[in-house]
Amino acid sequence: MQYVKLGRSGLDISPVCIGCMGFGNPERGHPAWSLPEDESRLLIRYAIERGINFFDTANMYSTGNSEEILGKAIRDFTNRDAIVIATKLAAGMRNGPNAVGLSRKAILAEVDNSLQRLGTDYIDLYQIHRRDQATPWEETLETLHDVVKAGKVRYLGASSMMAWEFSKALHLQEKNNWVRFISMQDNYNLVAREEEREMLPLCADEGVQTLVYSPLSRGRLARPWGVNTRRTATEPAGAEQNEATAESDKKIVDAVNTIANERNVTPAVISLAWLRRHPVVAAPIIGALKVSHIDDAISALSFTLTDDEAKRLEAPYTPRFDGQGVSTPALLRKAMEAVTGFSDSFLDQ
Repeated sequence: MQYVKLGRSGLDISPVCIGCMGFGNPERGHPAWSLPEDESRLLIRYAIERGINFFDTANMYSTGNSEEILGKAIRDFTNRDAIVIATKLAAGMRNGPNAVGLSRKAILAEVDNSLQRLGTDYIDLYQIHRRDQATPWEETLETLHDVVKAGKVRYLGASSMMAWEFSKALHLQEKNNWVRFISMQDNYNLVAREEEREMLPLCADEGVQTLVYSPLSRGRLARPWGVNTRRTATEPAGAEQNEATAESDKKIVDAVNTIANERNVTPAVISLAWLRRHPVVAAPIIGALKVSHIDDAISALSFTLTDDEAKRLEAPYTPRFDGQGVSTPALLRKAMEAVTGFSDSFLDQ
């Protein structure tokens, strides 16, 4: 495994990150398709034995059980200091006041709760799961700075938001000499390329690298069009689907499968190899539910697409924009946040 630095930091990560949303007792909460502990541990150990040192979870996954399983497996299988644990906060973990968001009270409570579940005294990469519209950026960013200086967290990361919001956060961190975000976790793949307009160029300019969630579009880019799985059967209606672009999406998926057949690799290898062409992408987050998912991700590291193949994959893409040049899903999310004060779209990973 060839390790890389994350952003402008000195943190060594494997260029494959194992997403742990699928590790957890399904009776503990979202997601319904998660794996129980014994099956999850096998996958964590398999990844570690192949040199993967980067694992991404969140407090909300199976209501904390994902963190519990990951922490225990790391203690049992490897040296903690060799592993990079990334977790996230912002979603509500209980009912009642101060239970959701990125206030100082919420952050200080949730970092301690995650540390307890993980069974460790520090988190390598602590990420805000979404932007909290009801809390001033200054309060959130200063508190995140404080948890780093307290030794509970080593580095900070962010996740999906508008590019102008992320730019503002980076400006405030620099202005106040607060610890800076080194990563942006966003949704980016062959059928979801809107981040290419603003967020990816911003990250490249600021020296921030991206960790790509849903790199295979919930598996659509890893199998022929129309094939469903146990996960798709349990996802919310319309998850990761866009009826307005279904025709072009199908052409992309078909191109992925055609090139995979021509090169004698799996469609997942093709889709992940395409992501590696963008230098701002540090690592895809692989939601591994089988060892083959990990094998495909590792195989993609040594696979190179030709420029012609990349053009064939990219040509059918239809931007997800309205008549004013704004992403329709982003408009809907902003409208929802304006009404509720906070996004409830935590299940879109």
